[in-house]
Amino acid sequence: MQNRLVTFFLFFFIVLLNTLLNAETLVPLQIRSAEQIHTFHVEIAREQSDRANGLMFRQSLGFYQGMLFDFGAEQHVTMWMRNTSISLDMLFADEEGLIHTIATRTEPFSDKIIRGRKPTRYVLEIKGGRTNLAGIKPGDKLIIPAK
Repeated sequence: MQNRLVTFFLFFFIVLLNTLLNAETLVPLQIRSAEQIHTFHVEIAREQSDRANGLMFRQSLGFYQGMLFDFGAEQHVTMWMRNTSISLDMLFADEEGLIHTIATRTEPFSDKIIRGRKPTRYVLEIKGGRTNLAGIKPGDKLIIPAK
């Protein structure tokens, strides 16, 4: 019995250590709406290679987690769901963080092009359906973490 317990704790410790070593750095990001402030913990994709991979091949995404794509300057941005198994909400925002377009509950694995209605600097991807649950809408503002 004692050997089983030691083996269990050793296995648990190894899994926990591996998770911590391989975890992406998450930073808090807030969305200010008329009613309240919503806080998410996000990975930031600033490099082209990070933006190209995005949340592809992920099997899960926490309720308050996401990825912020920073394109460096406003431009016309297109996104897709290729190799992405999780339905996402995509929030497109301008240089000031003002949300102008929201694509909700995107279709996993789809090659359909998803675009913002205006020039975009930031795209926030969060778990599909979260914007509706939180009441987030165009006109709300992303509070971008310091670089």
